Amino acid sequence: MLDGWMRGVIDPGLNHVGKILAQRGVTADGVTLAGLSLGLLAALVLALGGPGWAAALPLMASRVADGLDGAVARARGKTDFGGYLDIVCDFVFYAAIPMAFVLRDPSSNGVAGAFLLATFYINGSTFLGYAVLAEKRGMETRSRGEKSLYFTAGLLEGTETIAFFLILCLVPWAFAPLAWAFGTLCLVTALSRVLLARRSFH
Repeated sequence: MLDGWMRGVIDPGLNHVGKILAQRGVTADGVTLAGLSLGLLAALVLALGGPGWAAALPLMASRVADGLDGAVARARGKTDFGGYLDIVCDFVFYAAIPMAFVLRDPSSNGVAGAFLLATFYINGSTFLGYAVLAEKRGMETRSRGEKSLYFTAGLLEGTETIAFFLILCLVPWAFAPLAWAFGTLCLVTALSRVLLARRSFH
């Protein structure tokens, strides 16, 4: 829901830094993998029961890298593999954080974490399925920035998910109720995308 607005805020700065990194030989794929590594580090800190701030710092740095890889790609020239790698790493990151909370406290977080991961899986399938059909029909949009895939708007998008993860870092003891609530909203987002696909592709 907030990704379109957020892109307008952060893209000018990211594009400026991306050009500088590209001029210095940094590759977009390298930035993508660095972002994933930082995200997995945040997940490891959470899984081991570390303090929330210690996980929040690499988590935020990971998401900055996730924005920078696209800026570097635009400066150096985008590739299909780069877009593919980016979405794969995003999904790995989105799975790692809930899984970290499950490992942190399986008895309290296990069921809620499984529900949250299931809703991420469902929501992700509606997103990727729509992107495939949109590509087949030659549809384009830049409302979520210049992307390799067709990004559909939804109630919950990347901005809301990152904010949710940061809140979890600050109040890890509240993971279970927050996971149930966020997972439910993920299902609402998935259903809205299915209805949109029915109108667009029927």
